[in-house]
Amino acid sequence: MIIPLLERALASRKYLFDTSHESAFRLFNGFTEGYPDLALDIYGQTLIIHNYADDPNQNQTIIQEVTVFLRTALSWLRAGIIKTRNGSTPEEKRGNLLFGTEIDRKIKEYEVWYAIDLTLNRDASLYLDTRNLRKWIIENLKDKTVLNTFAYTGSFGVAALKGGASRVVQIDLNREFLNLAKSSYSLNGFPIQKGNFIARDFFEQVGNMKRLGQRFDCVILDPPFFSTTAKGKVDLEKESARLINKVRPLIQDGGYLVAINNALFASGKDYMQTLEVMCKDGYLKIKELIPVPEDFIGYNPIGKPITDPSPFNHSTKIAILEVKRKQLKK
Repeated sequence: MIIPLLERALASRKYLFDTSHESAFRLFNGFTEGYPDLALDIYGQTLIIHNYADDPNQNQTIIQEVTVFLRTALSWLRAGIIKTRNGSTPEEKRGNLLFGTEIDRKIKEYEVWYAIDLTLNRDASLYLDTRNLRKWIIENLKDKTVLNTFAYTGSFGVAALKGGASRVVQIDLNREFLNLAKSSYSLNGFPIQKGNFIARDFFEQVGNMKRLGQRFDCVILDPPFFSTTAKGKVDLEKESARLINKVRPLIQDGGYLVAINNALFASGKDYMQTLEVMCKDGYLKIKELIPVPEDFIGYNPIGKPITDPSPFNHSTKIAILEVKRKQLKK
């Protein structure tokens, strides 16, 4: 049953296979391509199988079938990892080795190297749905100062430096994530300046920066859809405007605010309405929407999204906003 679906997925993604096998992309999105319990990603020569089944054990026969098929179809694969969303242990959720021994530690995208740790957490340390945004960042932030909030492993900041940004500050609560960002810097020959990697709560650090009057040409806002700390709460389904307003004072006149909302149950229409209301005073303007790559969404989709993302093409909703500052009267 699943093999014909995989054959179609492989055929539709032929253009993504590079001869050196250094790239990363979604190989199969089961939710939209006919098998909702599975998603398959390629990172270099490593296959990642995401098992989303409510009862993970029910998928074992299918996973074995998928593994055998792909190891034959993609003979260059050197390792495979299974990540079990509803696993009984943290190790199962982060990922266990399925076959092979040598897991990829880096991938190349638009001539940029990104360090990866595929079992760092439940995610794979580099989000594939934001590939087009990294390309936009490379092409549009030359000579700009950039603040990357909720930086995770810092891929947006790495892309900005590749594009010629004059300074990039990365903020994330997790120091381990930022250490992987530093590895990406080393892979690309970028200098590592300790003060540009800040392991601190977003709300606390943004407040400090406001008090110091710091400003940037671009602020990237890519928070988790929900989290709480002692300093504040992130809720992208209900309070995305509040987060945007938190960082607006840090942006130079004429600068950019990259706003990302990945809340699955927040419709594209509702998020767009939130942005349009914020733009009514003339101090924010929607410059463009960045689409999620088609390979991540799935080709010739069978299943429908839980919530309609339009005018965006996916629940990962990415908007580039232009910022205008109020001029103080003399």
